[in-house]
Amino acid sequence: MKVSIGIGGAASGARRDFHEQVAFVREAEKLGVDSVWSAEAWGQDAVTPLGFLAARTERIRLGTGIMQISARTPSMTAMTALTLAALSGDRFLLGLGASGPQVVEGLQGRPFKAPLTRMRETVDILRLAFAGERIAYNGRFHQLPLPGGEGKALRLAQPANPHIPIYLATLAPNALRYTGEAADGWLGTSFTPEHADAHLKLIREGAQAAGRGLDDIDIQAGGTVAFGDPQALAQPLKPGIAFTLGAMGSARTNFYNDAFKRGGWDAVARRAQALWLAGERAEAAAAIPDEMVLQANLLGDEAAVRGRLRAYRDAGVTTLRLSPAGRDAHARLDTLGRALELVAAIA
Repeated sequence: MKVSIGIGGAASGARRDFHEQVAFVREAEKLGVDSVWSAEAWGQDAVTPLGFLAARTERIRLGTGIMQISARTPSMTAMTALTLAALSGDRFLLGLGASGPQVVEGLQGRPFKAPLTRMRETVDILRLAFAGERIAYNGRFHQLPLPGGEGKALRLAQPANPHIPIYLATLAPNALRYTGEAADGWLGTSFTPEHADAHLKLIREGAQAAGRGLDDIDIQAGGTVAFGDPQALAQPLKPGIAFTLGAMGSARTNFYNDAFKRGGWDAVARRAQALWLAGERAEAAAAIPDEMVLQANLLGDEAAVRGRLRAYRDAGVTTLRLSPAGRDAHARLDTLGRALELVAAIA
């Protein structure tokens, strides 16, 4: 089982602490972390940090976690991916996601309807571009060249690179099946090993329909790792879960909430969302039970964390996404190092 980490987030850029993040990634690379993923919400973009990291690292793989498909045309996404692959010595991993209606329609000014169809069309166009073919495509949302205009089907000037891995961050059932059908990897959230089939059964179905197996897909999932009293460590994580259940989407469309419902937490997900949307955020956090936090993370003494590592491994996770806890960068690196030793011990 490999290990990945993340940088950035919804509030990324607020503290202008990017150089601290770079130093952390460089040390994580020395520890043996396989990949780092840059977030993109409404803070820093997912691409620029990776260009800088490509020049400051040597081995660690660099993934967008995720590039929003609404924020760029598919051809620009392809050009960016090919550029980052060239700059990084083919260490680049292209992570894509549909985001949610509040960001897509509120920030990007694009319609959110039919996100899976938009994802399919984006991936289709990317495959054409990566293969070095002329980009001619007639989809529901993307027509290249634009009909009735003066454009013509173009081939990108960069050399073909059909081996850029495409990872999808998906949660809805049909989108998970499509991930199994078409993607090289899955960037999982709202995941617990105890209810892995809420996600992986659907990915497996899509893979089998395409003549593939789950082993053909890098399954990435995980959570916060911290050592100490599990109940005490769970408390500060509850507001984040409440935010996910209540704010990561609209009242009608929240894929994270729906995924937790399928994963055995239906009543909690509904109550936390209702409280959050009513403006009762402290109450929403208080509605999250300790057991939910413990299932979605890796908390406790070394024996407990080792048990959680085995649970993720046995559930089918091939790359464990860790967010190491700590009061500062040094403490977070200590936590990450301890976790990596435990991963190596169970490998």
